[in-house]
Amino acid sequence: MKVVLLAGGLGTRLSEETSIRPKPMVEIGGMPILWHIMKIYSAHGFNDFIVCLGYKGYVIKEYFANYFLHKSDVTIDLSNNSVHVHDSQAEPWKITLVDTGNETMTGGRIKRIQPHVENEDFLLTYGDGVSDVNLTELVAFHKNANKLITVTAVQPSGKFGALNIDQNKLVNTFTEKPKGDGSWINGGFFVCRPGVFNYIKNDRTVWEKEPLEQIASEGQMQAYKHHGFWRPMDTLKDKHDLNEMWDGNTANWKIW
Repeated sequence: MKVVLLAGGLGTRLSEETSIRPKPMVEIGGMPILWHIMKIYSAHGFNDFIVCLGYKGYVIKEYFANYFLHKSDVTIDLSNNSVHVHDSQAEPWKITLVDTGNETMTGGRIKRIQPHVENEDFLLTYGDGVSDVNLTELVAFHKNANKLITVTAVQPSGKFGALNIDQNKLVNTFTEKPKGDGSWINGGFFVCRPGVFNYIKNDRTVWEKEPLEQIASEGQMQAYKHHGFWRPMDTLKDKHDLNEMWDGNTANWKIW
């Protein structure tokens, strides 16, 4: 089953980083968050990737084209213009990099990779969020329900510390990052049938609007509730937090 990764957006809330590279190439623990996401899928045996490129997509192309150089020691002999790679570290990945346009919306990007998916179910997620979701179980759940789409539903942590205050104005408990208001939200990590392409009109179609709204209204979307770790990288603070987790060996998404 192929994995489609949306990696073409501007990432405006990370402009300090994304002025020079696309958001999926922002590093966590010295490696792009896109690499972390691919490692999550690979840990479950999904190694065939289609990456939807857009803003500064050439950075992602060059990264994977020179992956051996990034991950290995090399000897460069300028006298004969040769490069010798020492102890190269490979991944069992096949990666199709598709230019889906700088201004294309999420739905339009998905529509553009239809020829590469053909008539098969496929996995889909965003290029800026990590999780320890059990992808093997997710796919089995999708197949059993026989719907067009399965979306991973998550309950994000609140942004601020929560106080439990008694009648005497004493704080009984303090929780740094409690769960939010109990609502389940779209956490990405979709499984889709090829019929979803019929709901995408053009490049300006936003995946999270008309297509998903219509599919849901037709009773063709189901939720796989994930109670474990999930975290997007929307801001510099998110990046800092994820790097702290990685450095402190508390990166729950590291399942490889």
